[in-house]
Amino acid sequence: MSKSYRVIQWATGTVGSISLRHIIENPAYELAGVLVYNPAKSGVDAGDIVGLPKTGVLATNDVEKIIATDADCVHFAPQFQDIDMVCRLLRSGKNVVSTVGPFFPTEHNAAALKKIGAACQDGGTSFHGCGIHPGFIGDILPMTLTRLQNRIDRIEVFEIANKLKSPSVYIQFMGFGQTPEEFYSKPNVMTGSMEAFSDSMALVVTGLGKKIEKLSEKLELALAKNDIHYDGGVIRAGTIAGEHYEWTAWVESKPFMLFHLYYFLGDDMEPNWNLGESRHRVVIEGDPSIEMTLNALPDVNGDRHFLGITWTALLGNTAMAAVCEAKPGLVTHFDLGVVQPRGLIRKH
Repeated sequence: MSKSYRVIQWATGTVGSISLRHIIENPAYELAGVLVYNPAKSGVDAGDIVGLPKTGVLATNDVEKIIATDADCVHFAPQFQDIDMVCRLLRSGKNVVSTVGPFFPTEHNAAALKKIGAACQDGGTSFHGCGIHPGFIGDILPMTLTRLQNRIDRIEVFEIANKLKSPSVYIQFMGFGQTPEEFYSKPNVMTGSMEAFSDSMALVVTGLGKKIEKLSEKLELALAKNDIHYDGGVIRAGTIAGEHYEWTAWVESKPFMLFHLYYFLGDDMEPNWNLGESRHRVVIEGDPSIEMTLNALPDVNGDRHFLGITWTALLGNTAMAAVCEAKPGLVTHFDLGVVQPRGLIRKH
């Protein structure tokens, strides 16, 4: 994998912009094209979109132009999955790395993966779904940690994100600022998300030689005690300021793998979970019992920023070369083995 790869960045939102910057700066990649949804970005140099020197590559909102572009791989990072578009890209001869899954074969994504598999065979291409959570923190990281175990009784994975310190579009997408009545009356970006997260659970449980018997879900909401001001607006008192999702995979009639997703805006809420700094955490109970915490180093102000968005992009970026070299078809973490990223050691 010493050659460079021609790469298309699909979408330039929060995840896509981080990815685009990486592709431009990484000598292992050559930027071949950029697909944007915002018409105002169409015709703009890719470098200008992310505050870098001009690249000579102009972004476009013309899907057909992107489909016709010669490239080795597409980093596919829209807000929502589009399986039909993924299949078009695969059939056009481009490998696809997607930040929105599917991540691992399960019953709920069987139809989508069947379509993707057929497209891969038609195009002689490969597909890989990855991200931070669902993704790395919930599958390949705990799967790797199992090498340190004599016996495993229970695995818990935590994503803890204080969005007051790192605001993002997910504050609106997840229903923050709504009353509980409003929240439960209409779907949001998290509706049905247990199935997506269960992809990661299935990878670990399958890797341990077992099967998931059932999934269960719990949701706890925390309400703002006073108005909470953040960069994107105000969360009014009495509206949702915190969400705790708990998904459980049952194995051999016991709760074996639990995912906790805590998103919140500060501590001025009831109940106050007193979660501290943003971080990811994996706890494995058994013989021996261990835990691992993954977070950012403190900045000049002593704050540890939540890196979930950044890691979602980079996990796809660092896998692209390996996916391009893989055999046609679905490429899971098991197929990739130990990923060997290219272009990371370079002048700053």
